[in-house]
Amino acid sequence: MADLRGYYDNPEVAEAASPITEGPFARLALMLTAFAFLGIFLLLPLIVVFIEAFAKGTETYFSALADSDTVSAIRLTLLVAAISVPLNMAFGVAAAWAIAKFEFKGKAFLITLIDLPFSVSPVISGLVYVLLFGAGSLLGPWLKAHGIEILFAVPGIVLATIFVTFPFVARELIPLMQEQGTGDEEAALSLGASGWQTFWYVTLPNIKWGLLYGVLLCNARAMGEFGAVSVVSGHIRGLTNTMPLHVEILYNEYNAAGAFAVASLLAGLALVTLVLKTLLEMRYGHAIAANRGH
Repeated sequence: MADLRGYYDNPEVAEAASPITEGPFARLALMLTAFAFLGIFLLLPLIVVFIEAFAKGTETYFSALADSDTVSAIRLTLLVAAISVPLNMAFGVAAAWAIAKFEFKGKAFLITLIDLPFSVSPVISGLVYVLLFGAGSLLGPWLKAHGIEILFAVPGIVLATIFVTFPFVARELIPLMQEQGTGDEEAALSLGASGWQTFWYVTLPNIKWGLLYGVLLCNARAMGEFGAVSVVSGHIRGLTNTMPLHVEILYNEYNAAGAFAVASLLAGLALVTLVLKTLLEMRYGHAIAANRGH
């Protein structure tokens, strides 16, 4: 083994054995192309959003954010995220635990269902709820007779948001828990720990960074969702408009200052998410390496 390490320490041998065959100019061209693409299609639009938001001064900016309809949209967005994210977190942990720790019939089908929102358009998912709870559906008359409002109300927005965001936590935890295996849980159970104690003191600490990462992505998508929410909300100003829907309404009304002001909040959320995502990836990567080392 020592001889082999010495063999590959030779720069000429290492270069010959390297799978990267492109020269320095080709690598530079690829990197410049990637950075140029990201700059033009991602960074530049983000900069424009903040420039347009403050184009008429800070007074106009904060006045647009203080508008009653804008405040209502912000409040509704936070409420929907506060409901949907914890529910998705609970579902994601339960689904990942079942898939990674147990063998059962229908396991592959469950994984397929978890991936379903990734392959279905958000608009279609919103339309499904209209067909389920609309006035012309089987449940519509019964819901109306009992005074239960699903569509064009907060429950419909929450359901649509849950549908499009529920894969994020589960999909982040499944490979992590499969990598960790069941050894730690079996050891805890053999020492007399209960099922709840095993989960709280063994499983949860092992998945905490992956869980935080999944929750972060889920929250960002919940606050920024447009398609599914647009179908079920009814676009009622001050009542069922979330921040993305409110941006569309303001822009269609030629209120560019207000539209970009609200859009800057969403862009700020994206930047905060990006920073937290990077920090969690650094910590999460070290955690994975440590688990593999054990």
